Amino acid sequence: MNNARQAGEHEDNGAIVPKFKVLLLTNNDSDNVGDQIIEASVIALIKAAMRNLGRDDESFVIDSRAAGIINKKYLQRNDPKHLSAARKAISNADLLIFGGAPLFNYAYQVFYRKTITTLEIAQEFGVPVIFSSIGVEKYDAQNEKSQRLKQALQLPVVRQITTRDDFDSVRKYTEETGIPTAHVADPAVYADIVFGPIADPQESSAATNLGAPVDAGDPAGEAPKRTSASALSRAASTSRRQIEQIARRTAHRALPRLAVQARRREEEAARAATQQATSAGDSAAPKKTSGRRIGLVVTRAGIFKDNKINFSEKDQQDFWLDVIAKLKARGDDYRLFTTGHFADEVFLDNIVRKRDVPISKTMFTVNSPEELIGELTACDGVIAYRLHASITSFAYSVPCVGLSWNFKVPYFYDSVGYGHRAIPSEDWNADHVIAQLDRAMDEGVSKKPSEMMDVYRTLFEGIKGVVAPQSATRPYTYEQLEKNLPRYEGTSHEQYQGKVRRKLRRGYESYKKKDVALAQTRKELAQARKDLAAAGNDTN
Repeated sequence: MNNARQAGEHEDNGAIVPKFKVLLLTNNDSDNVGDQIIEASVIALIKAAMRNLGRDDESFVIDSRAAGIINKKYLQRNDPKHLSAARKAISNADLLIFGGAPLFNYAYQVFYRKTITTLEIAQEFGVPVIFSSIGVEKYDAQNEKSQRLKQALQLPVVRQITTRDDFDSVRKYTEETGIPTAHVADPAVYADIVFGPIADPQESSAATNLGAPVDAGDPAGEAPKRTSASALSRAASTSRRQIEQIARRTAHRALPRLAVQARRREEEAARAATQQATSAGDSAAPKKTSGRRIGLVVTRAGIFKDNKINFSEKDQQDFWLDVIAKLKARGDDYRLFTTGHFADEVFLDNIVRKRDVPISKTMFTVNSPEELIGELTACDGVIAYRLHASITSFAYSVPCVGLSWNFKVPYFYDSVGYGHRAIPSEDWNADHVIAQLDRAMDEGVSKKPSEMMDVYRTLFEGIKGVVAPQSATRPYTYEQLEKNLPRYEGTSHEQYQGKVRRKLRRGYESYKKKDVALAQTRKELAQARKDLAAAGNDTN
């Protein structure tokens, strides 16, 4: 069998047939690691749905690309030649799935234009389209952008739309079309299954290599060895040094996961010991009321202005400093970090430089799902601006409260039965937020499979309608899905390097834009001075 046949075909009852091609569009090129967690979760759900339909993994291929498959040059110049790559990818697909991205956003983003153009190309080639658990901005009957999007959604190739937030707007976008719609959970609620509670210590991929052997694991039947505090400290120190090297040199290799692995192994051992003590009758031990680690997930300075919230960079700095002071006063520890967006890291760098936050209490750069999950699962509780810090914390049963800078934050918390954990901007003060966090830590996290399963059931039905429309197969139960969800294979050197490169280039681009804007402002000020001087001379 030649390479082309191996790549694009498979054997079915002795016959060589083309593989079914799924084109998945997510924000997988985003440096916000939450979007990378979404991508991995959606891929796992698609694979589970295909298995559910009796398709083995060799019978289909998932081509996962950025939702921005419609590139910036086309949006800027409207020249069809810049659509060639998108047209090729879409025309080669049997099914196009938009997964978990804010694809209807038009207020201060251009997602809606990319979505419209993608739908038009899919219609041209007759490729069915499913929108699964996407983000949706509010429908506006008076807004031209919103109405252009509504018109594109009337195209016959659109088979299904499900959203993780504004379902009322989805219904308005699709009224009188008959398109199946639903309000579902975010795919990342399955992150704990997809990524697992602990990395396999026998893994020795490029992404885990520290230049020294990684523990190959414990012999079968033996209890895991407890990692010493000094070993953890050395591993964490190595991680920090490598992060700084990556930032300076555009990353020649991936940040190791050894520290995360060691920490998780120690947590698992502690959890097992706790469970053993409980089963022996020691269940009356009081909950920790101090000495806890609280994760503080910051965000970029401009996000509040974009969402019409009067909350400056200094306001956010003051808020976090007040939270930190109150946590320290009662004996709790804290950790400041981001979900990876370079502009969030700019804010974090500023609060360290200008407000004397100890660098040892921060994780400056987060570039992979493993790193974000490692930070979140090391915490006893989390206070987060970024939505996917909240969602991933929920997936791993880490109590979290979300600071609501956008409607999607309360939508998520409502969807999982914890609406009170979404805190509106008028209540962003340390006393109230910490009180809500304490309540969340007292309550814990209770997951309801019935609420989580909608995202899978709807995706399964959408895929079945294209792959096997006559099939009577029913979707997996939660227990079956848990068993059949493929696990994430880990971030490789090459993938990590690509993530860091994209982040750095975005940082350079942002710096250049600000530099150009500053130069223009200086030019305008100089001209204004000349005009004022000339006016003064005329008066004289």
